[in-house]
Amino acid sequence: MPSLLLIAFLSFTTIATAAWPSGKRSAWHGYERIDFSLPGDGARCILVKPKTPAKGNPWIWRARFWGHQPALDLQLLGKGFHLTYCEVGGLFGAPRAVERWNKFHALAVQQGLSSRPVLEGMSRGGLIIVNWASANPDKVTAIYGDNPVCNFNSWPGGKNGKFSKKDWQRCLKAYGLSAAAATDHPQPLSPATLKPLAEKKVPIALVLGLADMVVPAGENGEALARNYESLGGPLKIWRKPGKGHHPHGLHPPDELTAWLLQATEKDF
Repeated sequence: MPSLLLIAFLSFTTIATAAWPSGKRSAWHGYERIDFSLPGDGARCILVKPKTPAKGNPWIWRARFWGHQPALDLQLLGKGFHLTYCEVGGLFGAPRAVERWNKFHALAVQQGLSSRPVLEGMSRGGLIIVNWASANPDKVTAIYGDNPVCNFNSWPGGKNGKFSKKDWQRCLKAYGLSAAAATDHPQPLSPATLKPLAEKKVPIALVLGLADMVVPAGENGEALARNYESLGGPLKIWRKPGKGHHPHGLHPPDELTAWLLQATEKDF
């Protein structure tokens, strides 16, 4: 008869290694991929597993535009990071998006991933990565924003960026705001939003196209950088003179990969 201690250990092991939700399995750039729906929510989710997980099961959590400019994701997969995605693109970083990401984070941790992922936000993905991190500053290793939207009045609101009528209406609906009220609503670049991250010294990396006319860096990434530095937050910026909103990323991403690996060393 197995001892009670052995039974307890086997029960814990079963829970800790429980399978991810069932879904479609496929290959993505040579790695195992699972597409599934978030339990209790239904949102589209993706998990890509490294061939050999790194110590501590680190992961990078992509916020938007799955598969676009994947060079960084592939380098980190090669370093043993898991890669994940949870769809919140139509919610513009609003409280409902934060709640959905809370559910996904709890699931990921239950399945054995680190409690402190790296967050990756391209364009509108900037809204959710900063808002979620601000609400969960103890659950973030580092943040990477690539031409990120840091003020929805800029895009899709068109303050100086590109106006997108359809997205603007969806954004206002997600927050329950009028256009007039949106002007004064706290944004990811706001000191109040950034303060919890600065207090925890969460590293933020930004890649900014200085000729971006869609999401102008001056009222998005650069404004966030100024406010974060003024709060004492650790920051690294790669500026791309003459480059617009596209292409996203660094080419090659080696410096960014090295920076993120260094930023995560303290956790693993």
